[in-house]
Amino acid sequence: MYKIIGADGKEYGPITADQLKQWITEGRANAQTKVLAEGGTEWKTLAEIPEFAAAPPITATPTPVMAAGVVSAADQVSGPAVGLIVTAILGFLVQAAALIMNLLGASFGAMQRQGTPDAWINMFSGTLGVVGSVLGMVVSGLILFGALKMRKLENHGWAMTASILALAPCISPCCLIGLPIGIWAVVVLAKPEVKFAFR
Repeated sequence: MYKIIGADGKEYGPITADQLKQWITEGRANAQTKVLAEGGTEWKTLAEIPEFAAAPPITATPTPVMAAGVVSAADQVSGPAVGLIVTAILGFLVQAAALIMNLLGASFGAMQRQGTPDAWINMFSGTLGVVGSVLGMVVSGLILFGALKMRKLENHGWAMTASILALAPCISPCCLIGLPIGIWAVVVLAKPEVKFAFR
């Protein structure tokens, strides 16, 4: 297994020797590409490692290593990230409106039905509604934060958390929109080339 430093200065891997040979063939790695063997402590160029001398010719001219993979990963996460941002904003607005309605409805209902047997039920549902709305707004904020991280290819864990929160039917603030977008985001984030592009 090996790790390499791409032309963008980022570390990629671990990858197998066969995969590295394929990247050499495709021009995604060259003689100047820095490589670290598993268990090794010193980075070497591909030209210094005999195992890759038998691979298809390694040219000394620098070619962009992994640049296509990074651009591709950014393109792949762009759509789901925007979808998650829209889901979070819509969810926040819906929960804010529900919070206002619950606050107004609970106080109005308590004034009208004071002393009736239904008064405690009305107050209880109003309290639960307020708590639910506040939690929904917090979840929307977490989804927005994860989506912004995903769009910048930062913190894969947060991006995955935001995607899972969006697709969870009882947690997502906008489940009709969040479910398909959350599934789309999880599928994209699970791809190896996308995972490697995150920093």
